Amino acid sequence: MALVSVTDHAVERYLQRVRGALDPRLEITARVSKAFDAGQVSPGERGAILVRDLQRADLVFVCIEDKPRGELLVVTLWEEGEDAEVPKRFTDVLRGRR
Repeated sequence: MALVSVTDHAVERYLQRVRGALDPRLEITARVSKAFDAGQVSPGERGAILVRDLQRADLVFVCIEDKPRGELLVVTLWEEGEDAEVPKRFTDVLRGRR
């Protein structure tokens, strides 16, 4: 597995969805590494890589691969489904404001 780095934005999104995180950056790194190694990877838009969490299948990490550095950068994440911690209707409203 490549080195995994996490943006501040991804940390904020993670804290909105996963309660009780002591070190969210470390937790994200561990979860993405395990899911990546387990093959829970699919292509995303604009060259992104989607990594589906092993513990919560509804949690999807959006990553960009920096091949020269051997690094996977987690830029954001989202939840799928109707039982999301932050329901889609809230994120859709924010998208409309931009």
